[in-house]
Amino acid sequence: MTEGPPYRDAGRSTAERVTDLVGRMTLAEKVAQLGAVWLSSITTDDEFDPDKAGECFRNGIGQVTRVGGSTCLGPHESAEMVDAIQRFVVERTRLGVPIVIHEEAVGGFLHRDATVFPQALALAATWDPDLVEEAAGVIRVQMLAVGARHALAPVLDVARDPRWGRVEETYGESPELCARMGVAFVKGLQGDDLADGVMCTGKHFLGYGAPIGGRNQAPVHLGPRELREVYAEPFAAAIREAGLATVMNSYSSVDGIPCAGSREILTELLRDELGFDGTVVADYFAVRQLETHHRTAGDRAEAASQALSAGLDVELPSLDYYRSLPEAVAAGRIDEALIDTALGRVLRQKFDLGLFENPYVDPSRAGEVFDTPAQRSLARRAATGAMCLLSNDGTLPVDPAVLTRVAVIGPHADDPRLLQGDYHHPTHLEVMTPIVDGQPVDMPTVLHVTPLAGLRAALGDAVEVVHAKGCADAGTDTTGISAAVAVAAVSDVAIVCVGTRSGLTPDATVGEARDSVSLDLPGEQIRLVREVAATGTPTVVVVISGRVHALTDVVDAAAAVIWTAPPGEEGGSALADVLVGAADPSGRLPVSFPRHVGQIPVHHDMRARGDRSEFWLEYVDSPVTPLFPFGHGLSYTTFGYSEPDVATGSTTRPTLVSVEVTNTGDRDGTEVVQLYVRDDVASTARPIKELIGFGRVDLRVGVTRTVMFTVDPSRLAFHRPDMKLVTEPGTFTFWVGGSSADTRSAARVDLPGEVAEFDRRGLVPTRVSVSSR
Repeated sequence: MTEGPPYRDAGRSTAERVTDLVGRMTLAEKVAQLGAVWLSSITTDDEFDPDKAGECFRNGIGQVTRVGGSTCLGPHESAEMVDAIQRFVVERTRLGVPIVIHEEAVGGFLHRDATVFPQALALAATWDPDLVEEAAGVIRVQMLAVGARHALAPVLDVARDPRWGRVEETYGESPELCARMGVAFVKGLQGDDLADGVMCTGKHFLGYGAPIGGRNQAPVHLGPRELREVYAEPFAAAIREAGLATVMNSYSSVDGIPCAGSREILTELLRDELGFDGTVVADYFAVRQLETHHRTAGDRAEAASQALSAGLDVELPSLDYYRSLPEAVAAGRIDEALIDTALGRVLRQKFDLGLFENPYVDPSRAGEVFDTPAQRSLARRAATGAMCLLSNDGTLPVDPAVLTRVAVIGPHADDPRLLQGDYHHPTHLEVMTPIVDGQPVDMPTVLHVTPLAGLRAALGDAVEVVHAKGCADAGTDTTGISAAVAVAAVSDVAIVCVGTRSGLTPDATVGEARDSVSLDLPGEQIRLVREVAATGTPTVVVVISGRVHALTDVVDAAAAVIWTAPPGEEGGSALADVLVGAADPSGRLPVSFPRHVGQIPVHHDMRARGDRSEFWLEYVDSPVTPLFPFGHGLSYTTFGYSEPDVATGSTTRPTLVSVEVTNTGDRDGTEVVQLYVRDDVASTARPIKELIGFGRVDLRVGVTRTVMFTVDPSRLAFHRPDMKLVTEPGTFTFWVGGSSADTRSAARVDLPGEVAEFDRRGLVPTRVSVSSR
């Protein structure tokens, strides 16, 4: 044991250290650990200000909000800032409790010079958890280098309403896909030991992706069964499989109770049912909103009491309403023991992070791990895997050997900004962009390869690549369309790059708080597509968008259509690789694409009767099926499937489903083999077809590989009418194929046994193995 107070002794258990430190704190010091301060509160002209810090940190503080995410500091300067802050709280506050810096990291570390990976929805389109874990590992290394130990990611919301602007931040519509990607992200970022990792935050608990009208923060009307089986499952998986450290509440109310003040959601479901033992952090201003928006609290102290009593440990982005907690204690509204419970969780994580022993970083080396060649290579591989070929009449891939001129057209053809999602740097900072002489100042960012630049590099000097913007990404100006048409008319092929602008500012057409009643391409972009296609030049439309669009008009006009969510810094290189056939398009849709906004919701795993397949339940003016189904994505080759071989288990033993997949085409390619299931007879209405496993399989021409899925019986469990989680015996139909609609192999099995009851904390994911024949 070392000299000094026990909480300083690294040789003691974490529980001992926490108990000792809590016992030494005043009430004011305790509350301070449950909040944060904005970086701007302790800086002057982006320099640490000890005088301001002295006022803000007089009782210590729990966190500092976004050093990288609120400035344009480079890695070296950012690390120096964090060290200055830590040195102040460690050396000049009474107890010397180090702070945690939290940052954003949905599609890469939101920090100047950090690698800009594809946005989360694009990462989901890769259907490649290993790749996601690798990208998260890069984010971890970069965050550690500048002393940021808490990431407000991943977004684990299941997204089924494309009107909602934040779909691009999610992993899509399937609880299974969201869970696999979320678990991979958490493992990559937190690592095996938090002492060398970064705390992840699963958000937004719960049901945030299902607001009425697709409107951000709007109320959610979901029953307890749907909440658990669909919306809670990605969180449950990240907790049980990856040790998710923190969870953020949803802004919305569920069945009339705001999540930020719901003990049923934040304690009974999250902790008691799902087994979560980390900290719950507030989405920004969520505690305040209990008074100002939901109106469930009459004053600040009541709002703070509601949130803390519900199980919300930390108020972000700043210590605001929780400042009233001492008043609430004095008035008898809450017991101080509630504060101690939340405080204990906060301090335990600070000890687990190793901050008491190692609060500082090395600023001189911080920049060495930012956007290295290897990291850019990974970003390119991720962007390539995210390219989804939706339709193709044979125009793709283009053969550079027979081309003389290629037209690259559209607002997204040569604008680096439009490769970024709403939580990339510097897009996210546009809300605070400085204005000089009436013009916004460009903020520095890493090199972004646009589609135009990527194609020029891929095609070389032998092919002339001409460019015309045509129109803007929004607005009514059509004056540039004629020039684009003229360029297309004299070209061998036209690549038309269209889409949306992600962000939070008024000119953004998708992103947080950028919801839409229309799923059409914004502005005059569909007119641009039609008029270019009318020239007769084969027209390839590339949709770069965080929005799930209704693309019927685009598909009707184009020879081929590619979709990707914002692909990040190497998006143009990745697109060029796919267009010229250097890479097989292996992206698969993580969401269903509707024919019309009036169809939604149109996700693949609706409950029985949700398919409305009988003729008297059809729409009178549209098919009920999506334009492109969940899991869809074409390849430049073809794949054949054998009939599945099933080794039937029971309600207590796994079932094995295996299938042989063969590359039957004339090019090497990658297939995403997808396993779906239906419980044919159950005591509640079950999904008509539900994804329960998948695996990416690289196949050379003529090669056959065997894909085996091991389906634990708990993976077939559901909440019966009494809300017990059970797997019932009976018949199940398994499908294997290339999308939710392209299920070419099917098997019906009779699962024997008694009704088996499960605990959601012990559910076992489907295991996938791939072997050569």
